[in-house]
Amino acid sequence: MKITRRRFLKTLGVSGAGMVGLTGYGFAVEPMHRLEVTRYAIAPRGWPPGLSVSIAVLADLHAGGPHMPAERIHGIVQSTNALEADLIVLLGDFAASHKFKTRSVAPEVWSEALGELKAPLGVHAILGNHDWWDDLHAQRSGKGPVLGRRMLEREGVPVYENDVVRLVKDGRRFWLAGLGDQMALIKGRRKRGWRKFEGVDDLDGTLAKIKDEAPVILLAHEPDIFPRVPGRVALTLSGHTHGGQVRLMGYSPMVPSRFGNRFAYGHIVENGRHLIVSGGLGCSILPVRIGVPPEIVMVDVAA
Repeated sequence: MKITRRRFLKTLGVSGAGMVGLTGYGFAVEPMHRLEVTRYAIAPRGWPPGLSVSIAVLADLHAGGPHMPAERIHGIVQSTNALEADLIVLLGDFAASHKFKTRSVAPEVWSEALGELKAPLGVHAILGNHDWWDDLHAQRSGKGPVLGRRMLEREGVPVYENDVVRLVKDGRRFWLAGLGDQMALIKGRRKRGWRKFEGVDDLDGTLAKIKDEAPVILLAHEPDIFPRVPGRVALTLSGHTHGGQVRLMGYSPMVPSRFGNRFAYGHIVENGRHLIVSGGLGCSILPVRIGVPPEIVMVDVAA
């Protein structure tokens, strides 16, 4: 078919309008006005019969304008409580720090909202890289506790950094293990402008605190630890990637992981080990989401 100048310009115009519309949707609609509940049902190898646990997962809140004002955080809390999960886990990155942030939400405000979360087996949290990066004192001293941790604990939410807790459901025990962040400290820049990070994570030391054969659920903000997680761990829950924030046909063009799309999003099974990566709730770097709307993740674990 011969392509005339008029047809070419018309096609170009339609394509340009489509791109403008998609960009507008990614900025103004999906990040702010959508909230999905994404459900997974898994049966990890060695999970004890008769033990059924439902887990609500909130990751990467990034509290702040334009997309995560205090009112929206309260709405997410209400929606999460309505799911009536056995326990709720918070996977870090509570504050927004991208340069497009239009307004801040004080740590006292977002932590008070998260303090309204309720579950029979409690609310449990770990920290993310932004929780460390935003605390300049922690960066200078190389140690915590960071401000986000102090605010959550003030609201009665325990924060685990290389620590564990044993929980009991219907008379059966299981462990929740929380890993310190793997990118906590900014240590300068490598060549070509890439930043160099140092973690405060200790996987071996964390798992060494588990004193019996009850199953283990691991909370790790960044999923890059997963290749090192032993089969002893029934399930690893992570965030950090935001699913790439732009995800089309199961592919994310940019993922903040050295493994690329391998651990970008969703339920990953490798060698019988289970990892679930949440797409998160807020935005980082750019205030845009396309194809990976904010989500509350619900995980049902049973034999």
